[in-house]
Amino acid sequence: MSGRIRTIVFARPITAAAGLSILVFIVVATGAPFLAPYDPLSQSIMNINKPPNADHLLGTDIYGRDVLSRLIYGSRNSLLFGFISPVLAAASGTLLGVVAGYFGGTVDRVISRVIDLLLAFPELLLAILIAAVLGGGFWNIIAVITVAFVPGFARVARAQTLSIKHEPYVEAAIAMGVRTPVIIARHIIPNIMAPIVALMTLWVASAIRLEASLSFLGLGTRAPNPSWGNIIRDGLQGLFGSPWPIIGAGVAITLVVLSFNLVGDAMRDVLDPSTAR
Repeated sequence: MSGRIRTIVFARPITAAAGLSILVFIVVATGAPFLAPYDPLSQSIMNINKPPNADHLLGTDIYGRDVLSRLIYGSRNSLLFGFISPVLAAASGTLLGVVAGYFGGTVDRVISRVIDLLLAFPELLLAILIAAVLGGGFWNIIAVITVAFVPGFARVARAQTLSIKHEPYVEAAIAMGVRTPVIIARHIIPNIMAPIVALMTLWVASAIRLEASLSFLGLGTRAPNPSWGNIIRDGLQGLFGSPWPIIGAGVAITLVVLSFNLVGDAMRDVLDPSTAR
């Protein structure tokens, strides 16, 4: 698998550039305390809406906080939500999809109806509804994004399970009396992981975008903690005085989402049998 991932990343120059961009964002998020020139929460009435200068490379916001420092620290929240939520959604959705596809009958119908109900709502609308009930906070937003993404993973896992459970090696395991949990763990899940991994990579970008949208609406990361979404929201109040928070956060979101989408598309082309060439 590691060899295939290296092939995916370095096969095309644009994918390699996207992978390098993701690595840079990860390094920046990890080293935020050492890279940020100022405390991202420190306010100064003397530095409100300052343009970029030698002391503040991206200027300051309406509270006199250094924009660059807030962007650097904000990358932590955005990437944490982007990585944790799709992983949890992939684990939960895959389990639901495998159970529905393998057992069929009433179990399949019940799980499928629940998944269809969740799929009836757009991801952002579903996330807003759940966030309005649970409120903000780190783990609440993780739960919101996870629930929004579970239906997609469940649908893919169910479809893959339906096509695999009639394979000779699965039927042979059943005939030998192998227990159902062992069959699922040993024969079903490993053989459906390729499209799940490809989908998970693509949805890292969606999770980052969704968290930024929730934070922009005031339902995500709670102020004054920085997130790219609430940096844009705060920047709207000083749009004509200092547009740099909006420009900086907008460019950061665009770059990281585009990079994950490019890498995800490449992984899907290689790992997903239905699109591999």
